[in-house]
Amino acid sequence: MELHNGKLFWEEITEDIEMVKTDSHPKNRYDIIIIGGGMSGALSGYILAKEGSKIAIIDKQKMGTGSTLANTGLLQYSNDMMLSQLIEKIGKDKAVRFYQLCREAMDQLRAVAKEIGSQADFLNRSSFYYASEESHVDLLKAEYQALSENGFEVEYLSEEDIREQYPFTKPAALRTHGDAEVNPFSFNRDILAELSKKENVDLFENVEVIETKEMEDNVEILTSKGIFKAEHIIFATGYNKSLSFPGVAPEINRSYAIATEPIADLTPWKDREMIWETKRPYLYLRTTADGRIIAGGLDEEKPHAPKKERTIEDHAKELQEKVQALFPMFNTEIAYSWGAVFGESADGLPFIGRLPNKERTYCLLGYGGNGTVYSMLGAHILRDIITGKHNPDAEIVQLNRNRN
Repeated sequence: MELHNGKLFWEEITEDIEMVKTDSHPKNRYDIIIIGGGMSGALSGYILAKEGSKIAIIDKQKMGTGSTLANTGLLQYSNDMMLSQLIEKIGKDKAVRFYQLCREAMDQLRAVAKEIGSQADFLNRSSFYYASEESHVDLLKAEYQALSENGFEVEYLSEEDIREQYPFTKPAALRTHGDAEVNPFSFNRDILAELSKKENVDLFENVEVIETKEMEDNVEILTSKGIFKAEHIIFATGYNKSLSFPGVAPEINRSYAIATEPIADLTPWKDREMIWETKRPYLYLRTTADGRIIAGGLDEEKPHAPKKERTIEDHAKELQEKVQALFPMFNTEIAYSWGAVFGESADGLPFIGRLPNKERTYCLLGYGGNGTVYSMLGAHILRDIITGKHNPDAEIVQLNRNRN
């Protein structure tokens, strides 16, 4: 399954880091094997390696070149489903706790970047979430109330406030704090490079998993490199529709993104905040460390990456026009444009936990717009489940939730 097509930004501008070692032969047995070396696999490997577990990460291609490579690198604790809406969907206690977990995951991601000395342009940002039309103002007011009443730092901006602070006007907006932007491919490879130094971690690129069998006392994994054995296995396989799991029913769609040529002066862009909107599908924008604008959106209900160059070009021009409408003073020339698939769940939450009717098999599938944040919180949940520690938050994201 092709996860993306077009001219992608991150791999071309990132000087890749050589991993200290990738392994040619598997050990006789591992504590945990992780299938997939993208962001979910790398972060779960990093957290589990701290427990001293003997770990292998296996990927059928170069690690980080699947969905991670098409990721636009906005890290936010707010979700595609607003807190006020999530409360209606799953109840106040679970909804608020999930938002708290996402906020905690933002701090955990910062800690990982600091611990490994990542050079992935991990920069703290605030987010600007605007009402796309007048009828959405009440939605923002309800969201402001839900966030502020539950301890999340948020500001409500009126149309007049926006006119005074921005080069465009909108009916209303929320400003939240504690988010960040990152080069996701570089961050992923930085984590893997750190893991490759550890004696208890083996990395296997370009190894295809053919079949897995859960036995009474272990899991056997048949691969193109032979048989691997482990106490536990985690599938961190992202949006790959060719794999299906009981209790997981995502909707696979596709989206588009562009990165512009560097812009000499971004001063009109207040604090280089990350920008998104209430309309669905929504437009979102961020800047990069070298002064580019990344914009994405125009989601389509098609379960495969766009194949035609013309399709990508047409959507790229539409995104460029939307950026230009917000910031007419910028000369936005498209340098990169691509389309990619992404997954969503019915309740807007990821799928994390043990597979139904299995004892040693787990999933970490960060479906939704905040995949990296979900991967971080999921890594901690799986660590607790696998090591036998009770985690009261696990039920929020468990498989087979049966929510509509």
